[in-house]
Amino acid sequence: MNTPDNLRYTPDHTWLLIKGDIVTIGITDHAQEELNNVVFVDLPDDRHTCIAGDSVATVKSVIAVRHIYSPIAGEIIAINTDLEVDPSLVNTAPYTSGWIFKLRLGGEASIESLIDAAAYHNYIA
Repeated sequence: MNTPDNLRYTPDHTWLLIKGDIVTIGITDHAQEELNNVVFVDLPDDRHTCIAGDSVATVKSVIAVRHIYSPIAGEIIAINTDLEVDPSLVNTAPYTSGWIFKLRLGGEASIESLIDAAAYHNYIA
């Protein structure tokens, strides 16, 4: 299972790439493998403010539907519209071109509850 060391993770199988106050979010390799063949991604609204725990997107496969919850508070500043054309990017490149949305950290956003790659790898083992 691929769990890049430069990312942070949540127990509900999302990954976060944190660069300053901009956070890129997607689902993990483990999550995409469980979903199998992703056929549709319902993207969040751009420029939408969310709090941690808000349902912001949905990933649908031939066997399941997974709701994507914002792991932290912030304003959604970008969505990956490439997924509208090719949702399989979630399967083929979950940590690169398969990202789902980006947000700008909100004033009360906390990243302390996020886990590192080693802890996530142990969690899914």
